[in-house]
Amino acid sequence: MRWFWIDRFTELVSGETATAIKTVSLSEEHLHDHFLGIPTMPNSLILEGMAQTAGMLVSQYNAFKERVILAKVPRIVFHCRAVPGDTLTYRAKLEAIEESGARATTTSHIGDQIQSEAEILFAHIDRETAHRPLFAGADFGDLLRSLKIFDVGRNPDGSPLAYPEHLSPQSS
Repeated sequence: MRWFWIDRFTELVSGETATAIKTVSLSEEHLHDHFLGIPTMPNSLILEGMAQTAGMLVSQYNAFKERVILAKVPRIVFHCRAVPGDTLTYRAKLEAIEESGARATTTSHIGDQIQSEAEILFAHIDRETAHRPLFAGADFGDLLRSLKIFDVGRNPDGSPLAYPEHLSPQSS
């Protein structure tokens, strides 16, 4: 993934839910052109942030051993704009996960106000190479640490998430 539209995770329950935040800042280059004179976070990037939150939840469930891609957005509704100074809170709930992919419902909030809501479908690709880690090495591990997934992540029984061995710096 080339860009991340989330700043960090604040909660992750393996196979169930995830919460991440994104602070909208005027220092972000894309806000200077969208919309001229009225800086607004593009809805496509808000959707991407929701998809990245849910996609990490799906990826973590499979110990980051499969590539997960956004396949379809059957439903999305935007209720209001996000502007510099807003903090978006992305919430994802895993509705179903199967061998071929997953389905999640997601929301974006600004404070207590719902900003957007979506249903997102994901596909697992490279099934024939799933036995090999697709994301290995320190770079991806560093990204996961910066997003604080394993600082806040826990299993449904409340125990902390284990850091995947294939992502540790020694395995790269």
